Amino acid sequence: MDPRFPIGDVQIPAEVNAAVRAAAIDAIAEAPAKVRAAVQGLSAQQLDTPYRDGGWTVRQVVHHLVDSHINAYIRLRLALTEDSPTIKPYDENTWANLPDAKSSDIGVSLALLDALHERWVRLWRVLKPEQFSRPLVHPERGPRNVDWLLWVYSWHGKHHVAHITELRKARGW
Repeated sequence: MDPRFPIGDVQIPAEVNAAVRAAAIDAIAEAPAKVRAAVQGLSAQQLDTPYRDGGWTVRQVVHHLVDSHINAYIRLRLALTEDSPTIKPYDENTWANLPDAKSSDIGVSLALLDALHERWVRLWRVLKPEQFSRPLVHPERGPRNVDWLLWVYSWHGKHHVAHITELRKARGW
């Protein structure tokens, strides 16, 4: 198993329907609780342990989830309100190495993740089927649509939770 991708890479479903979308939205809704469960009881030293050689610490992973999901929430809103907006990428490694991501209490990000996902999931759940095909442009990945955002971020939370849970298994935490 590649420790960078403990659950594999993002998979876009071959066939998309309301049930498949609902399951992906449910995964986004469940992410904050799964992150909380993954970090439950970890000490400061454990939070400052990289999940793999050369990787982020558990603390940085938690803060990264908020950074990434805030960006995704904004990207979704732009796609729903503008004609084919170009979304802004960001350097996630540089963000993860900012002082707040390296040392802040994860409770702040866990609370923000809860609130953010509450709003984000409410929006996902009221989208009309045709809104999932609304276009956006990723400067590095080209044309995409709202469905793409859904698949990426339903995977993203599980991906980072697996970083933490696999580290816990490997270390016997």
